[in-house]
Amino acid sequence: MQKNNFRWAKTLMACWLLAGATGFSSAESTTSVLEDQYQLGAGDIITIRVYGEEDLSVEVRLSDSGVINYPFLGEVKIAGLSASLVEKKIAAGLLNGYLVNPSVEVTIKQYRYFFVDGEVNTPGSYAFLPGLTINKAVAMASGFTPRASQRNIVIKRGQGEEQEIIDADLDTKLYPGDIITVKQSFF
Repeated sequence: MQKNNFRWAKTLMACWLLAGATGFSSAESTTSVLEDQYQLGAGDIITIRVYGEEDLSVEVRLSDSGVINYPFLGEVKIAGLSASLVEKKIAAGLLNGYLVNPSVEVTIKQYRYFFVDGEVNTPGSYAFLPGLTINKAVAMASGFTPRASQRNIVIKRGQGEEQEIIDADLDTKLYPGDIITVKQSFF
């Protein structure tokens, strides 16, 4: 009887450990999914590493032009590209006469800011973190004012012709560069 209880406990412990490990890896994959879909833009800070080539590793903040000055390659336009596409672009450039088999890694060190305005206590710009929602952003902005409408919130996402206006609720996920406007309540 004790052997069966011991086996059951071992099985339960193994399942628990496996579930914990899976949960950890899914949190990591959420960030990597965001980085794979996320298009770099002005204000993002990225790190470019080339394994075995310390002189080619750089950390840079993207300017409004979306162009970086990279060793050997000169000016490289990366705005609008995902981190994985930048890796491929840099590797292809280095492969063309500089390195035999470049291994390039691009990570986003800091996302560009998002903005909160309207009926919040402290409107302004805030550092983006993956997993951010309107509710968390409003908390970062010191909460709603007494006149705020918690149901009339809009997000401006993108720039120029690609800009879209989104009617949002408190659980809407945010992206770097979003502009959140909390409207006034009528009552």
